[in-house]
Amino acid sequence: MSSRLDRKLANIRAGKYTRSDFVIADAKDSDVGAGVTATGFDWSGETPRRRSRQEFLEQIEAIIKQDIVDIMLLSQSNLELLQERGAFVGSEIKPAIRANLESMCWGAVRNGKYTDTPSIPFRDTNLARAMANYPTSGTDLGLYSVSFNNNLEADARSLNAFAEFRAEAAKHGFKYFYEVFNPNVDTGLSREQIGEFVNDNIIKSLASVTRADRPLFLKTVYNGPKAMEELAGFDSELIVGVLGGGAGTTRDTFELVSQAERYGARLALFGRKINLAEAPLELLVLMRQVADGSVEPEEAVRAYHGELQKLGLKPARPLEDDRKITEEVLKPAAKLKAV
Repeated sequence: MSSRLDRKLANIRAGKYTRSDFVIADAKDSDVGAGVTATGFDWSGETPRRRSRQEFLEQIEAIIKQDIVDIMLLSQSNLELLQERGAFVGSEIKPAIRANLESMCWGAVRNGKYTDTPSIPFRDTNLARAMANYPTSGTDLGLYSVSFNNNLEADARSLNAFAEFRAEAAKHGFKYFYEVFNPNVDTGLSREQIGEFVNDNIIKSLASVTRADRPLFLKTVYNGPKAMEELAGFDSELIVGVLGGGAGTTRDTFELVSQAERYGARLALFGRKINLAEAPLELLVLMRQVADGSVEPEEAVRAYHGELQKLGLKPARPLEDDRKITEEVLKPAAKLKAV
């Protein structure tokens, strides 16, 4: 059974992209890097209460049934449980697993200090097992992530690990999408320089990779309009997407979708921005509308708070605060559009 993702990627590659083809992915793989704190909160009581693993899985099932997202990214163990429940039966949502998790992603481990040093590669997923019973269970798609830190030894180690992963993926017929983070330690570079540094390393790291082993698409940090336009316009064969980063305000969430699409991204893969929302299902409805261009980001924030009121949920922050853009990279382009 083909997924909605397959059709959207085909349209994009064929030069037939419309805003309805913009891909929305939900990153529910937080347990791989965070542990107990990965599950987000239940906002139905007087104060937010952390979800159990079982409640987290129920939230994922509800999002699958809602049928708005195009990709559901999971840990391999949670995908197994959800498929045992039949969560994806008849669904056009593509399940994917996190195929690695380098150390820069371990920052949510309480009392940890793993992110104080340049990231190192780490992988414990089993691609052979993921593919063993596919398409009955498992998946043939995963996310592979890398960060470059302008550190020769660390970056060479990451590139070698990436090459080893590609070889194993090719052996099993496993497909992947490629996530490239900004440096996780101070490199002394400005925001604009980081955008250039990351863009060059993305292109450099794929230069020796033939089409058979290339990623289906790219997921990277939104480093502003200039960097996004440069990367998205460089190679029509490389479909570019953005990652969500921190939770931020609800305006940050909608603004990032809007700006990323405007400057060439064709996909948004958000984790904390969805998982930590008071009402994830309602947030996703409005994310889709923002991506389609039927609702502007600020209008979407007001609509979201209206939905919270209907559901009797106390918002994490007042509407006036939630309307504010707090992520610095989003502010210049938002001001330009307002003018």
